[in-house]
Amino acid sequence: MPPARLVDAVRRIMRPLVRLLISYQLTYPLLIRILKSVYVEVAEADFSVDDTQLSDSRINLLTGIHRKEIKKLRSERPESGRPAAAASLGAQLVAKWLGSDRFAGADGKPRALPLKTSDPGAPGFDTLVAEVCRQDIRPRVILDEWIQLGVARLDEDHVVLNTGAFTPERGFDEKIFFFGKNLQDHVSAGAENLRGRGSPHFDRSVYYDRLGPESIEELKELAGELGMQALTRMNRRALALQKADSSRKNSRYRINFGIFNFTTSNGAGEKSGEEN
Repeated sequence: MPPARLVDAVRRIMRPLVRLLISYQLTYPLLIRILKSVYVEVAEADFSVDDTQLSDSRINLLTGIHRKEIKKLRSERPESGRPAAAASLGAQLVAKWLGSDRFAGADGKPRALPLKTSDPGAPGFDTLVAEVCRQDIRPRVILDEWIQLGVARLDEDHVVLNTGAFTPERGFDEKIFFFGKNLQDHVSAGAENLRGRGSPHFDRSVYYDRLGPESIEELKELAGELGMQALTRMNRRALALQKADSSRKNSRYRINFGIFNFTTSNGAGEKSGEEN
């Protein structure tokens, strides 16, 4: 039997997810089909012995899924869930803008970039796009999309980046890209910590309840300020290290560093204090 506390934790994790799924008409039968497929994929990828392919019976023992369904699922692989190209490209552009001395100041704040420039000493938005994009994409196309999403604005002939632009304020495809990427890695870090795999991943938070609305607003503002400082510093260092490591043979690792903040009304009597 699985640990009762783990079952309780999974239920709490699933509640906001199920709320989202119901909001977008992703029903229980569809979720079950997705879960069965993922169970089979994970069993095959992470629970084989000596890298030998697992039999249907072994997967049945690990997952509890009927062998007939396992055979069908193994023959009907789902389409590869590639990230939204526009969202991935946008994230790379923002990271470059915030992390490179050519496009940001020493304090990490992004400079206002001319939309077009021919001066190599004063790179513009067109320079940024050309350095990041491997394909021929016009800077104006990206800018128009960013203006619509609230990522940037055009001030006369200069492009100004929204300082909170690590995640766009609008745009479902962009939001769902970061939703999937960030939650997958956050859950992965917590799951590996529970299983005791390797050195622990940093996963900490500060939790307090019994706060008034004015205090919540103050703390939300402080969380945004401190969070952006940490993200900007981490981004600049990671960009520099990636450039140095790009020519090395073992440059196959990745890191996802995130900070989250969530506020809601809560029932009285719950324990308050620091969560470690």
